[in-house]
Amino acid sequence: MNIGIKDVLQRIRLFFIIYLILLIACLIIKLTYSRSEIYFAVNSIYSPWADFIAPYVTDIGEGWTIIIISAFWALFNYRQAFLMATSWGVTSMVAQTLKHIFDAPRPELYFKGQLSSIHFVKGVEIYSYNSFPSGHTVTAFSAAVVATYLCKNKNWGILFLLIAILVGYSRMYLSEHFFEDVTTGSVIGVIVTIFWITWIDNRKFLRTQGWNKGLFFKSIK
Repeated sequence: MNIGIKDVLQRIRLFFIIYLILLIACLIIKLTYSRSEIYFAVNSIYSPWADFIAPYVTDIGEGWTIIIISAFWALFNYRQAFLMATSWGVTSMVAQTLKHIFDAPRPELYFKGQLSSIHFVKGVEIYSYNSFPSGHTVTAFSAAVVATYLCKNKNWGILFLLIAILVGYSRMYLSEHFFEDVTTGSVIGVIVTIFWITWIDNRKFLRTQGWNKGLFFKSIK
């Protein structure tokens, strides 16, 4: 079985089309407004309820979340768990490499002279460096691509995309990242994962019977 990029894109077609439309909208926003205007527009809209829920939403983009999901998935199908875990690993390495290359300041440092006018969520640790790109957003979009690729009902891809978007937005809401960090993070998560799946899912060992069963359950094809 030989899988090409076209095959991967076909399997995530609905997800990818909607994502491209949203990406174009993000690019238009970026070309229309400055970094500061976008940041303060997001930061000015807050509520106690959003302050409470945002840290939990952002945790979806944590590496340990993917590890837990992959471990659970391994109960049903080793191959699918492997695709999820390795996609996270590869995209995270790309994100971390770029973070250290650019070493961009985060909002807390970038706006250090305007901190009194910024809304921060109490109890959330605010970082100062390695803003670009957003690692949580990379992880969320990568996981969304893999989940869409593997699930039978591709309409679930809309939900996965929405969750990834919420993770990205939470990074801005919590003043951890800028709009550019999140937008680029989504691109890395989607594009790198597509290329990774295209390459790794063609490996013969992943198509063996041993890899297409889980710890306790047989795979559902």
